[in-house]
Amino acid sequence: MVKIRLARAGKKNDPIYKIVVIDEKKKNTGKPLAVLGFWHPRKEEKRIDKKEITNWIKKGAQLTPGVKKIL
Repeated sequence: MVKIRLARAGKKNDPIYKIVVIDEKKKNTGKPLAVLGFWHPRKEEKRIDKKEITNWIKKGAQLTPGVKKIL
């Protein structure tokens, strides 16, 4: 199953989360199928490609609870 979830990146104590489409069985550091945006909680900055997210949802991808909160 394909999911749209967060993948952590960045430095220690300064995380940046990428919003990625990835197979459910892969680890957080696995190679994603697509990168749909990012979220930087410290700077309260986010860029999300909502058009691509809706396309992936139509294809059967599911959102995780963390991504739902950000959207």
